[in-house]
Amino acid sequence: MKKALQSLFVFILPLIPDKQLVQLKFRWHMGYFPNLKNPSTLNEKINWLKLYDRTPLHTQCSDKYLVREYIKEKIGNQFLVPLYFTTTNPKEITPENISDVPCIIKANHDSSGGIFVHDKSEINWEDVQETFKERLKLNYYVGSREWQYKNIEPRIIVEKLLQDKNGNIPFDYKLHCFNGKVRMISVDMGRGTDQHYRNWYNTNWEREEFKWSSPKGNGKSTDPSEEDAERPTTLNEMIRLSEILAEPFSYVRVDWYDVDGVLYFGELTFHHDGGFRPIEPKIWDKKLGNELKLPI
Repeated sequence: MKKALQSLFVFILPLIPDKQLVQLKFRWHMGYFPNLKNPSTLNEKINWLKLYDRTPLHTQCSDKYLVREYIKEKIGNQFLVPLYFTTTNPKEITPENISDVPCIIKANHDSSGGIFVHDKSEINWEDVQETFKERLKLNYYVGSREWQYKNIEPRIIVEKLLQDKNGNIPFDYKLHCFNGKVRMISVDMGRGTDQHYRNWYNTNWEREEFKWSSPKGNGKSTDPSEEDAERPTTLNEMIRLSEILAEPFSYVRVDWYDVDGVLYFGELTFHHDGGFRPIEPKIWDKKLGNELKLPI
């Protein structure tokens, strides 16, 4: 019965119009229906942008492969994570085609994570190929209605796995830009562990009064840590570069990695957590929404 219901849902999902699905998902996650005619909260405005702010540049910048050209043009290729290999054929993901390790294998067209490779001999390459064979069939737009993913040509990319001098995954800095200016910064610490925290700061590296947490695999959320994250020495440069990249967009999240003082671009995200995660205290959803101006 469960399989039959899942099959029915998969069949029906593409038939639901964008606006209706967005409203239903918003109600499911947030507990109320969004006001899309006159959006006022940040989450409502992100969902308005999802439906009504759609350009080819959004598509290019959501493609983890093609965005590299945008970065190169705007700020220079020195901020790009080294690319080892790319293909549209999963059968070509072999140890012979990967020039160096550690690396990460991921798709360019979705928001899922990747496969870390530290030692080629420890990887079941047939399993990897099968995994990406299935992932390349998926169109992330169908379930999310984030239009920028709809027309991306799926491919596999293999990049250098960033690690600091101690072999740890570096902190992940996310700069949320409103109308071309950095409004707030989140820093993710301990990704992939039970100690995954997310602190929120303003551009002066002072704690914000709200949290905007994401779900973790263990059923908990990425809540702030009681300990402060050290202000990165590259903060001013991150802000400057982010505002160059954000200039064409009403809202965009610009992600960076700081590897022992060297900046690497992560990705551009146009709808943080789909606009489906509560901001707490709730009043801050409205306050931040008042600051974001829509292109209307």
